[in-house]
Amino acid sequence: MTADESELRELRASVREFMEAKSPEDAVRKLMESEPRFDPAVWSQAADQLRLPGLAIPEEFGGDGFGLVELGVVLEEMGRALFCAPFFATVLLAAQALLASGDKEACARLLPGIASGRTTATLAVAEDYGSWDPAMVSARAVPDGDGGWTVRGRKCFVVDGTTADLILVVARTVAGPTLFAVEREAVGLTAEPMETLDATRAMARLTLDAVPAMLVGAQGAGGRIMAKVLDIASVGLAAEQAGGARRCLETSADYARVRHQFGRPIGSFQAVKHKCADMLVQVELAEAASREAARLADEDSPDFPVAAAVAHAGCSRAYMVTAMENIQVHGGIGFTWEHLAHLYFRRAKSSQLLFGGPAVYYERLLDRLGI
Repeated sequence: MTADESELRELRASVREFMEAKSPEDAVRKLMESEPRFDPAVWSQAADQLRLPGLAIPEEFGGDGFGLVELGVVLEEMGRALFCAPFFATVLLAAQALLASGDKEACARLLPGIASGRTTATLAVAEDYGSWDPAMVSARAVPDGDGGWTVRGRKCFVVDGTTADLILVVARTVAGPTLFAVEREAVGLTAEPMETLDATRAMARLTLDAVPAMLVGAQGAGGRIMAKVLDIASVGLAAEQAGGARRCLETSADYARVRHQFGRPIGSFQAVKHKCADMLVQVELAEAASREAARLADEDSPDFPVAAAVAHAGCSRAYMVTAMENIQVHGGIGFTWEHLAHLYFRRAKSSQLLFGGPAVYYERLLDRLGI
């Protein structure tokens, strides 16, 4: 299912109205210091009123069957508002891993709860060194003798890992990296929050001590699954970054109009005008790259993996540039804890590093280009 331009505008307007009501600055700051790091009531409203968790989940599994284009609109608005919720982990990581596994039984069992918003989920891949490369996974899974599996190991930088009801874990079997499903209340699973630069995106460290797990997909298919998940999640992250970058530009331009120095708005000075113009270029490029990659994904184009890598690299740079320039335009106040600018900078930096940082995503781009 694909929405036309008028439907996309309506979707954006609805999501923006929701974000302005539910994710203002004071709400973001409150959630940054709370546990869980999101408001369950707001999450329920996003699911019940807007059906956001199920937007891009196939109709056969309880979703609405839209694609990455529609999801990108939602993520741009969430990024613009620094929305604190388990949406990215649940929809872009866990749900996409289930779909990429090709395991119809697991999808039929687990995706309806995700689509309805009743189940939050995440994907645990990275370990102590933060790599999302399944070849680097050392966590182990072995048969338990009763037709099931148990997993041992440790996972780090698990997005929303302390609150997710369902955790999809990449662990190694004799066949190679493999995907498993673990319930939150499973015996032997412990989760502790990690203190990170960006308090608006909760991260956790998981310890799995012979934790009961359900095999998802085929043994040894973890590499193939993760390649697809990273492409889709990178484009979703790029949309979120583009939305945050757009907000940084808007904030800078608004401030440059009202802040006066030497009897005139600072926006009239060439240095500030150039900063805002440079930010505009970065934002336009970011939006174009993320939206084009989403379109290619929905068309199942062979060019999608390259476009996904380009979007991830371009939007990561754009968000960092605009977040830094936003602080510069605001001057002294932009460096303070009380101002919102540093929250966007922290989100920009954490997003840039989420899947391994520039060295990794440029390498991924070269790989997608066949170089």
